[in-house]
Amino acid sequence: MLRPPYSSYKRLYVYHLDLARIPQVNSPDLIGIWMEDRTAVLFFHTPQKELIENLCTRENSKLIYEADLDYQDWEAGQLISTFTENGLTVAPVWEDVPADIVLDPSVIFGSGFHPTTRACLQILLKYLKTPEIKIDSAIDLGTGTGLLSIAAAHFGVQSITAVDNNPLACQVAAKNCKLNKVDANVTVKEIDLRSDLPSTTGCNLVVANLYQGLLKQLIQTPDFWLADLYILSGFISSMEADLLAELPTEKIRFLERTRVDNWCIWVIANRNLAQ
Repeated sequence: MLRPPYSSYKRLYVYHLDLARIPQVNSPDLIGIWMEDRTAVLFFHTPQKELIENLCTRENSKLIYEADLDYQDWEAGQLISTFTENGLTVAPVWEDVPADIVLDPSVIFGSGFHPTTRACLQILLKYLKTPEIKIDSAIDLGTGTGLLSIAAAHFGVQSITAVDNNPLACQVAAKNCKLNKVDANVTVKEIDLRSDLPSTTGCNLVVANLYQGLLKQLIQTPDFWLADLYILSGFISSMEADLLAELPTEKIRFLERTRVDNWCIWVIANRNLAQ
């Protein structure tokens, strides 16, 4: 996340350590730390060779991999800048422009430039603006930066649970919710969906932009299908048939099936939802 003296991201210095927990790091240049498969991934604004060497000695760890890259390369070559979707303007914190949502994307996915995030945002806004469908509560699975949760709160959803397994993503999402003054409506939770699932009972909307394996596990879980409406994405067209075969067709019906740059987006309604 951005902290003084930094107001934007230029270069990223990334260090992967053989460490199964988040280490204590006191540095003004630290952006944040991921935990990934018993590996701590540390992101800095500047090179940190000495700090990393000392940390490895202190934690009896070793450096597995390091990288020095442009921030735009981290975002798959995308320049993170202001965009407008369905009347909603989203701006990064370093651009001084009028915007409905201001976002510090940090090094977290979900800035709005990946096709699945943009498509989920587009469809989310469509249904939030549909008067026939009342959405008062939502669950955002794989919230990332918190963009979709913030957009939902912006359009009046009163109770939103934003979930991510990445502790840094949870920190970034919470910061962005506070930045956009929707932290009273959005509760950010660090949850591993492989072993836990927030209750969907009575929930109006579930958004799940996740990888195929985790989506398949959720689809196979009966308690996942207790909400009214679902927006699902994060898989490409070659994976679609495998997921379709797992759907409880007796419980749900499709409202939309679309593709953006070979990425699939489904909108599914519970059959109990009025047609």
